[in-house]
Amino acid sequence: MEAKQDQYDVHNQTREEYIDSRMQNHNRFYKDIYNLLYTINDFTIAFWFLIGSILFYFESLKVWGVTLFVVASFQFMIKPTIRLVHEIKARSHYGEEYDRLTGKHKRS
Repeated sequence: MEAKQDQYDVHNQTREEYIDSRMQNHNRFYKDIYNLLYTINDFTIAFWFLIGSILFYFESLKVWGVTLFVVASFQFMIKPTIRLVHEIKARSHYGEEYDRLTGKHKRS
């Protein structure tokens, strides 16, 4: 029954409307998982910065402190990169799904 409902919805929506509606459902499904990953990542970043700051008090450990700052800074870049790659791949997947269900093919 759900497949028929999906098929009905597909034929009454544009490709972009279909992708947007599927992304809303997709985002709700993965929201908790990604929030957990982001929280763990943020906690780890804070930990690296804290330890790096403490190491800065000791002249012989400053190199290690700077290294932890670099690692934490790299983790700051990872978070939005993961979100962007996930968004692009999911939208592409649902676009292909729409094309398959409607028998339409995206023109290049």
